Amino acid sequence: MDYDLFFAEQLAGLKAEGRYRVFAELERQVGRYPQALRHVRGPRGRMVETVTVWCSNDYLGMGQHARVIEAMHQALDRWGAGAGGTRNISGTTHAHVELELSLADLHRKEAALVFTSGYVANEAALSTLSSMLPGCVVLSDAKNHNSMIAGIRNGRAQKQVYAHNDPDDLDRRLAALPRDVPKIVAFESVYSMDGDISPIRETCAVAKRHGALTYLDEVHAVGMYGPRGGGVAERDGALDLIDVVQGTLGKAFGLVGGYVAGSANVIDFLRSFGQGFIFTTALPPAIAAGALASVEHLKASDAERAAQRANVGAAKAALAAAGIPVKPGPSHILPVMVGDAARCRAASDMLLRDHAIYIQPINYPTVERGTERLRVTPSPLHRSDDIAALAAALRSVWDKLGLTTGAMAERRATAPA
Repeated sequence: MDYDLFFAEQLAGLKAEGRYRVFAELERQVGRYPQALRHVRGPRGRMVETVTVWCSNDYLGMGQHARVIEAMHQALDRWGAGAGGTRNISGTTHAHVELELSLADLHRKEAALVFTSGYVANEAALSTLSSMLPGCVVLSDAKNHNSMIAGIRNGRAQKQVYAHNDPDDLDRRLAALPRDVPKIVAFESVYSMDGDISPIRETCAVAKRHGALTYLDEVHAVGMYGPRGGGVAERDGALDLIDVVQGTLGKAFGLVGGYVAGSANVIDFLRSFGQGFIFTTALPPAIAAGALASVEHLKASDAERAAQRANVGAAKAALAAAGIPVKPGPSHILPVMVGDAARCRAASDMLLRDHAIYIQPINYPTVERGTERLRVTPSPLHRSDDIAALAAALRSVWDKLGLTTGAMAERRATAPA
């Protein structure tokens, strides 16, 4: 077999469909976010231009917050660069312990465990729980993230997929299972591509009625919702209904890493049996220290969340006035619906080339075919002129590409594939 030819043919297929991913080389600069420098390399050398980023998951701009940066500087000078290996071999640093105590407090749980990413946290936790609970059945929301799907798959337990955000379908499926069979209900709070929010209290009520353990992914909600940034469960007064909550340090908290929080026993169980934790080098102490500073700041400050909510409202209004089809939703995520992979890629390229606006296209397999979109995430640091420029740029691109506007496009783009 000609391996290189196979790889080249697969890549050519992606390019023909308009799904080939091109990475923009960006240089974030402290104090200028959401503006960044874009490096363009070509036959005539390297060019640098300023662009406005509209698709970052650094939702609150905490990646450049002075308190976070100072904490990382101090930790780097005090403890050095790396953790030295896995926590089982090299020891658990003070920074990791303090961070886990803070995260447990954030979610009103007994304990927490930090992983190297949110993906690893989901994969390790769900695979460990589902594989070791005897005869376990996992009930998974139809739109759960790939990391949850991978964890469930790797646990090799029986799985059922219930209709998205549908407690009634979940109830029917759980009712058909024996009461004494271990069951896990795994779902998210904020779904990152559509921006919709799950009915947490109703879902948990169904799960508890049938004796199921609840596992909630709050990756796109931690730092963002609730009086202390504890997520949608905190906002909805449902923290006590969640057995295991999973979150990330890489989005609203502005760094990298993931975690789970729960009872002391379930966290010790995952620490002791979770291969994704046991065999992975720990986060650098400076990362843990920066994350701790971010978490503690957002527990006490609502200023970032309030400014972000205001900008989300302003952006929604500006895009609606411009006739840009934003999928309606209650969260901070604004899916601008295109409905075609090639034109979604083209829209992204035109925004960057002609308007110095960076928004990556979201195509299959991240979303279903026919629902391709641009995913806009306003931050508290976007200015009113940034919002006006975004609306005008999108209007120009939509006209040049002949894209459908308003509610008609949203209905067409979200129809079943």
